[in-house]
Amino acid sequence: MKKVLSLLLVALATVQVVQAQDHLNTLYDSTSVVMEESGLSHVINHKRIRAIDYQGCKELSYLKLDYDPLSAYVEFRDAKIYRKGNNTPEQISLDKVYDYVAPARLIYWGASQKMLTIGHLNPGDEVEFTSYRKGFTYALLGDDDSRYIPPMQGHFYDIVPFWADHKVNQKVYQLDILKSKNIRYCIYNGTIQIDSADHGDRICYTFTKNDITPIAHEPNMVADNDVQTKLILTTAADWQAKSRWFYGVNEDYGSFNATPELKRKVEELIKNAGSELDSISILTHWVADHMRYCGISMGEGEGYTLHNAQMNFSDLCGVCKDKASLLIAMLRAAGFEAYAAMTMAHERIENIPADQFNHSVAVVRRHDGTLQPLDPTWVPNVRELWSSAEQQQGYLPGTPEGSDLQITPLSPAEDHYISIICNSSIDKEGNLTAHLVLQAEGQSDNAVRGIFNAPKSEWPKNIEQELLKIAPNARLINVTSTDPEKYLDQPVSIVYEFTIPQYAMVADNEITFIPFSARNFFARAMSHLYFNTQIETRQYGFADRCSRLVTISENITLPKGYKKSATLPEAQNAKGDAAGYSISYSLDGNTLLFNESIQLNKRVYEASEWSQFRTAVQAQKNAATQYITITK
Repeated sequence: MKKVLSLLLVALATVQVVQAQDHLNTLYDSTSVVMEESGLSHVINHKRIRAIDYQGCKELSYLKLDYDPLSAYVEFRDAKIYRKGNNTPEQISLDKVYDYVAPARLIYWGASQKMLTIGHLNPGDEVEFTSYRKGFTYALLGDDDSRYIPPMQGHFYDIVPFWADHKVNQKVYQLDILKSKNIRYCIYNGTIQIDSADHGDRICYTFTKNDITPIAHEPNMVADNDVQTKLILTTAADWQAKSRWFYGVNEDYGSFNATPELKRKVEELIKNAGSELDSISILTHWVADHMRYCGISMGEGEGYTLHNAQMNFSDLCGVCKDKASLLIAMLRAAGFEAYAAMTMAHERIENIPADQFNHSVAVVRRHDGTLQPLDPTWVPNVRELWSSAEQQQGYLPGTPEGSDLQITPLSPAEDHYISIICNSSIDKEGNLTAHLVLQAEGQSDNAVRGIFNAPKSEWPKNIEQELLKIAPNARLINVTSTDPEKYLDQPVSIVYEFTIPQYAMVADNEITFIPFSARNFFARAMSHLYFNTQIETRQYGFADRCSRLVTISENITLPKGYKKSATLPEAQNAKGDAAGYSISYSLDGNTLLFNESIQLNKRVYEASEWSQFRTAVQAQKNAATQYITITK
């Protein structure tokens, strides 16, 4: 369980940006790729790594190669140890290679690993090895070497990170390819030396980078691939070509052909729908809530092709592509034009048509002609059709005419509000009595509603626990809430009535306290409070859960006679494109009025926007510890 918020904030303040401690040093990392006309690629990787300390010795005591037997072949070809101070290598027997099913959770697609045991090492020892691979990540089955040809046959694509979590003296990536393939490449977030050599109808490109050092990671920073040097290569002409291919491969497979049973279900679900959006929402949330997330290898049809509607509707079990596939089939059965789309969760898609995807979603064409993205994987029990935790994210619809890369727009902060309205009173002994209304929408609604993701018998305890996190001696008098299971009917709302004995400190003619609503009640719905605002500047972009608007107001009735203050804080406010805030205190007779608003306008921020974000979050944190003293 989380500690009381004040303790949590102290703990967070101790987190610092730390430079990674190198336990290993890669002396060289060389990859050679030869592509055939069909798209089949042969990859040889040659590395030599030194163990710096005993932790490095432990990490280097074995080597692993991940692969999918249905679409890739891998092998260790050579391995040896160079003991410190000895140039004569010790050969490692390849009899020590173990081939086994890879550990998995929720997705069981038959992934495997080959492990080579190196054995005991001492600091300064070096391991040199060579491995070979052919094939790719996702499986579309065929005979012989055809299973290793990528789905977009005759094409090549690769994403090569020129970064590591330890020092690399030299990294080389070499590609030998037919000139007719018209390879395109881009380098991001740094520089790489490029050389090329003609060999008749083929050309060989060599990309080299020396002295690669790990960066100092910052809390909540964006993905490494968004800030560190990488190379992306592709033979696809443009996004439209990749879009048309993705459309075609699924249509040819028959992924979205609706069965009579599925059509009857669709008719049942939308018979009372009042509008186009009603029908889309009903079908999206039905798939989101009724199809379990779990992937099992079904043989043919894995990878880029989406399992067919009959299988998905019968099993009601699958991964993102299966949920998207079932939704598309149901939308088409309802008369909509719908297609599959690819996206990349939690990482930027660069504007070069390579395979930069890890997630499958759906799009539906509205009557006005626009394509609306839908994600049944990310919206179970969420009052959205496309999770705003995926805003500012690239996606590519697979359409017959071909689509360009799309970007999900910013979701307004007010669409994800959390509102706290409290009326309270403090008696002359310092006891607090309060009536508090909590409401939330969008991703904030989802975060608040998380307390109901438990058996019903635990709901009362979970509701009370949020109060006890702020005041362990609080006494809950009554609580009411919207029906957690009818989340589409209205935003979540919880009404608390409670008392807190001796909440305020009473001495002589003074009464001292912090407005209860200022103390970050339901911080579980405000992920920005968990950022370490002790960090003054950032070098890299950072990400929050979602854009968000926090509004808090409280009227606190004080005992008779308490009507003035010498320590009432001045109003504070600041407004920026990325974030803003306002906080005010005022006295109206013997009633203290507290108002607070924190507006965070993005999910993904640039490093230059840290100052605005940090200032707004600090203001809310400071208000949670700001004592008010009222005198007679």
